[in-house]
Amino acid sequence: MKRREFLKKAGIGVAASAAFGPVFAQGSPTVRWRLASSFPKSLDTIYGAAEVLAERVSALTGGRFQIRPYQAGEIVPGLQVMDAVQQGTVEAGHTASYYYVGKAQVFAYDTAVPFGLTARQQNAWMYHGGGIELFRPIFADFGIIQFPGGNTGVQMGGWFRKEIKSLSDLKGLKMRIPGPGGQVMSRLGVVPQVLAGGDIYPALERGTIDATEWVGPYDDEKLGFYKVAKFYYYPGWHEPGPMLSFYVNLQEWRKLPKEYQQAFEVAAAEANLWMLAKYDRVNAPALQRLVKAGVRLRKWPAEVMKAAQKAAFEWYEEEAAKDATYKKVYTAWKAFREESYRWFGVAELGYEQFAFPAV
Repeated sequence: MKRREFLKKAGIGVAASAAFGPVFAQGSPTVRWRLASSFPKSLDTIYGAAEVLAERVSALTGGRFQIRPYQAGEIVPGLQVMDAVQQGTVEAGHTASYYYVGKAQVFAYDTAVPFGLTARQQNAWMYHGGGIELFRPIFADFGIIQFPGGNTGVQMGGWFRKEIKSLSDLKGLKMRIPGPGGQVMSRLGVVPQVLAGGDIYPALERGTIDATEWVGPYDDEKLGFYKVAKFYYYPGWHEPGPMLSFYVNLQEWRKLPKEYQQAFEVAAAEANLWMLAKYDRVNAPALQRLVKAGVRLRKWPAEVMKAAQKAAFEWYEEEAAKDATYKKVYTAWKAFREESYRWFGVAELGYEQFAFPAV
């Protein structure tokens, strides 16, 4: 479904937005923002959420509040979006907070951590479990206010040049895997690398890296990883429900009229839903195409999964012991996770184990 069709079907269409227009036109200021994305425009789903945000904000404000998205590299490199928003180079950004764990490890929980929350659980935690409230003061210290801005759903485990049959096969592998996933992989012997989306294929092709994870079949197919690495692993235990975030410079946010702030919040929530829904639609046929092209689909060995989960929670406890802010977020997140897992293990898992086909 095209973005404009989605916007019309999901809520306020052209006629309704026109009705709002005169209200905003009477004395409301014209505001123009730039939004820097961490993603290339060619990845239409993950990048597209920023376009959904911009189109909806414009519609809700009668065209008085304009946001122009820029793909990674147009204004700043993909991994420098947080700095750009913080410094006021741009008013807004669309990114993954775990790119910035070098500033504070706790940012990982705004995106995803290994063996963490699924997309639905992350939304539940953010919107109704206190997640947003926990992160607002943390981001405020960096001059930013953040909003949920999309989710990929459970990701794939990555592309490898060689088959991974045991833990020993991971030793010494150079793998593009950022954030907490990289931290856990390093404890299993992997040498993690951090690369923006557009830089991954050349590195994999040249042999600078031996493996990479990215998102899932749809985006991975677009980036062409299957041409240089044939083994495709699942599930993405390192990112079971990674949330993207919209960042806004806090000073610029406070300048906005209240109705513009509300328009932005509504648009961000819509973009959050739109991205996950689209990924759920496009990943299935993409996976079929990849398998037909000769990709070898492999499930992670149980030995690797168990070792990774053990390493993950050991690392979380270590971080919590030395960082009070991290401990506060981790403690709340862990309690929510345990409760949510118990519920999802009943209805969701019970149905899925019966109804879903075995791979």
